[in-house]
Amino acid sequence: MVRAEGRAALIPYLTAGYPTLDASRDALRMVAEAGADFIEVGIPFSDPLADGPVIQRSSQVALDAGMTVRKALDMIRDLLLPVPVIVFSYLNPVMAYGVERFTADARAAGVSGLLLTDVPAGEDTAIEQTVRKGGLDLIRLIAPTTVDRRLAEVVKGASGFLYLISRLGVTGARTTIDAGADRMIARVRAATTLPVAVGFGLATAEQARAVARIADGVVVGSALVERLGQGIESARALMVELRAAVVR
Repeated sequence: MVRAEGRAALIPYLTAGYPTLDASRDALRMVAEAGADFIEVGIPFSDPLADGPVIQRSSQVALDAGMTVRKALDMIRDLLLPVPVIVFSYLNPVMAYGVERFTADARAAGVSGLLLTDVPAGEDTAIEQTVRKGGLDLIRLIAPTTVDRRLAEVVKGASGFLYLISRLGVTGARTTIDAGADRMIARVRAATTLPVAVGFGLATAEQARAVARIADGVVVGSALVERLGQGIESARALMVELRAAVVR
């Protein structure tokens, strides 16, 4: 549908439970209403190594307020969001909950896919098989330094879409986009027919517009979470700008 409309998919990220449970619910509804095509919901973790200061802070606020895996899934289930939800988290919370139980409960809550930032492709085939058998798409991260042989391994068994990291380092807003992003996208597309979404560091409508010209999806996290900390209307304003920017 997105491709038929001649645009890239807009994929906002929000931390479950930030800045409060009620505000988190409102924010998830807001991004859906503002034109999100998918929503990444981050389940907070106490040691989020892949995340920069904004999402680390939002995760700690959510954890301090009592957010848990169960509460995050309940929130997703109760909201009945009209767009697919991708859960973004780390292995520890999922393992503590129980991988098979998590997969079943996430699917029952309406979750479409799972992205585990600290589980490299092929590192734990048992977990990967459990996720797939449970009916969730397995979203995989691809780093800009990934060589062709490793790229072939990463795309094998992936489903839904592929998440290409726009630059090395942790999440967080940046002012520029890696000049080699278009070449990396071309390499990924040569290895798979899955759509390619780009994230990590995207913060402005200008950046989203540039990425939308070369990728299938645009992921915005830290900038949106930071705006949400200023109030939902500030976050909504950014969503409106981003939605307009992804039209090619």
